[in-house]
Amino acid sequence: MSDITPDLVRHLGVLARIQLSDEEVTSLTGELDAIVASIAQVSEVATSDVPATSHPIPLENVFREDIPGDMLTTDEALRNAPDSDGTRFRVTAILGEEQ
Repeated sequence: MSDITPDLVRHLGVLARIQLSDEEVTSLTGELDAIVASIAQVSEVATSDVPATSHPIPLENVFREDIPGDMLTTDEALRNAPDSDGTRFRVTAILGEEQ
């Protein structure tokens, strides 16, 4: 017996803010019922002794060694700044806060 009814599909359409025609409701009723049946079938096969997996192959992050490179001097960093006070960038105040 089907749990997915045309009224349920119309209700889901309203919740999703999707306007569905009568043909779409009829089509989606059958499709959603098949999807729910497939999920139920998979749920029957899944057993508690099989651990859940998010990926079929174990993954491991590979990081390169963190080696600091040449860094910019303060003068080099501020060279093309539109406005600076010699040691840092100068920007306009935001949210009406004056400093």
